[in-house]
Amino acid sequence: MTQHVLLNSVEHKDLKVITDRSAKYGDNVWYSVTFPLEFRSVQAHYPIFFQKDATTGQFYAVALFGFRNEDNLFLTDKGWEASYVPLTLRRQPFLIGKQVVREDGIEQEQHVIHIDIDHPRVNKEQGEAVFHPFGGNTDYLDEVGDMLAAIHQGLNDSKVFIDVLLEHDLLESFTLDIELDNGEKHQMIGFYTINEEKLNMLEGAVLAKLHEQGYLQAIYMSMASQSNVRDLLDRKNAQHQNRKA
Repeated sequence: MTQHVLLNSVEHKDLKVITDRSAKYGDNVWYSVTFPLEFRSVQAHYPIFFQKDATTGQFYAVALFGFRNEDNLFLTDKGWEASYVPLTLRRQPFLIGKQVVREDGIEQEQHVIHIDIDHPRVNKEQGEAVFHPFGGNTDYLDEVGDMLAAIHQGLNDSKVFIDVLLEHDLLESFTLDIELDNGEKHQMIGFYTINEEKLNMLEGAVLAKLHEQGYLQAIYMSMASQSNVRDLLDRKNAQHQNRKA
């Protein structure tokens, strides 16, 4: 269960947030949403693919951590085995919200920070303090605010990026067949990737515009990231070996 509430320094003055990475804190997921603004950091560790929301039809990019749900291959007893954790996962238990404020008689929307008060990271004994004892944001909360702002901007930019990919028919569905050293097989369906043939057929003017928008680099980084599937395979094979030992 979740309980999202508006964060404030009166009701939540004693709150702390555990930032360790563990399955008990909700980190045992096999992918998380990502966006072009963090592709450079994400592609250094994880494959980047695309998925389609079955309800809305909207496409979005994901960073892959494993081959099935509740099997995050980067998560160990010691924490997260990569130097970068995608923002949409790292921001937990916080999320961005909106409230209407009136300034000079004019109503305006203002972004605010909400917190899932029932999240297992939230407590009053251990972790990062959210507020100073006598009021005011801690550096940690300021960092969270910057993180949420980056996610908000990144997701909005991602919608434009996806529209560009669809405009030029650059997304194609694919099936990834995985076979482990022990003969175990996994088939991943429902993912999309860049259609390299159609990308190579784009006219120079289109490529120039994609480059100007910063999207051509994002396209190539998502393509290059797929070599990280090999690392996932190695991690999965090592996981099986460790269980035998």
